[in-house]
Amino acid sequence: MAPAPYTVNDVMTETVVAVGPDAEFKEIVAAMAQWKVTAVPVVEGEGRVVGVVSEADLLAKEEFHDSDPSLIEQMQQLDEMAKAGAVCARDLMTTPAITVRADASVSQAARRMARQKVKRLPVVDDSGVLQGIVSRFDLLKVFLRPDADIAAEVRREVVDRLFRVSHSGIGVDVTDGMVTLTGTVRDSHLIPVAERLAFGVEGVVDVACDLTGPPQVSGEDRG
Repeated sequence: MAPAPYTVNDVMTETVVAVGPDAEFKEIVAAMAQWKVTAVPVVEGEGRVVGVVSEADLLAKEEFHDSDPSLIEQMQQLDEMAKAGAVCARDLMTTPAITVRADASVSQAARRMARQKVKRLPVVDDSGVLQGIVSRFDLLKVFLRPDADIAAEVRREVVDRLFRVSHSGIGVDVTDGMVTLTGTVRDSHLIPVAERLAFGVEGVVDVACDLTGPPQVSGEDRG
């Protein structure tokens, strides 16, 4: 049985700074400065996430601080204008919050961040209660896996499973996350499959697949 992929739960930060809907502007800025974060979840009740306040939400106040936008510009930037005049989290936050579950795979979280163009995601349970937070850097932690662990998994889950007969003659070398597969296999049609599966192992940076099939027998040799 193949090992489960790394999940958000494996890499997330459980200690999270959050604010309530009534948190005031300066309180939010102070929290971000103290904890060195670029966004904070907004929670209510028993910790249910209702939104997120980011640096971008706060910067609207500075953006319009000394400007006098025309009526057309105001109409085009209604959300930004509203946030420029906001003084508490409920009016500053982006809602609904873009969140992720703790059991989501690291790849799923990365795709969500990329699609939504956010740098971090609050991690919530089935009820939307805050469990932690995962950042872009957290998702990169899988690339800190020791080379020996990666090599062992590639051999166990890729080589030994695909090449049951010729697996002992296959070399698996991993250096700085770069996997190199060498050797001769009986089933040459499985070589691209092995390369693809090896690339899917958590922590792999790239794969050099130097596997070859059995020597071709010429017509003369067969005769």
